[in-house]
Amino acid sequence: MIDITLADYSNPKHRSAVIAMLDAYAKDPMGGGEGISEEVKENLIDEMAKRDHVFSLLAYDGDTPVGVANCVEGFSTFAAKPLMNIHDIAVIPEYRGKGVARKLLDEVKTLAEFRGCVKLTLEVLENNDRAKQAYKNFGFEPYELGDVGQAEFWEMYLNKDKT
Repeated sequence: MIDITLADYSNPKHRSAVIAMLDAYAKDPMGGGEGISEEVKENLIDEMAKRDHVFSLLAYDGDTPVGVANCVEGFSTFAAKPLMNIHDIAVIPEYRGKGVARKLLDEVKTLAEFRGCVKLTLEVLENNDRAKQAYKNFGFEPYELGDVGQAEFWEMYLNKDKT
């Protein structure tokens, strides 16, 4: 049975599970194919813990972490309300297709509604068909603005090493 837990960033078990799940995701082709750096492993949880608008959910099968959702509250200027961005959502390969992502998304939605958020957002790679189908099944759809087209996710790093 899969249980979803709000990560306590002061709990060593949760700290290590968030890092392990994020590192596994980063090593996956859909996460870039390389693990997270040692520097990120050392600093991530402390930096997340400093921010009231950031939280992580962990999916466990017994004592084994099998998934994570890292979320960051943002703000919709068009709605004048907060929104919840799912910055990372990942399930280890052995548990994909077993409803783990759905359980994580259900809990993110519940917490976002509790916080008064107007919507959930996330990004997905255009060729990640499995994730796109899971998100569509949950109720997500690509962002389009009337007849002017579909939004794209762009970025610009502020330092040369892309961290």
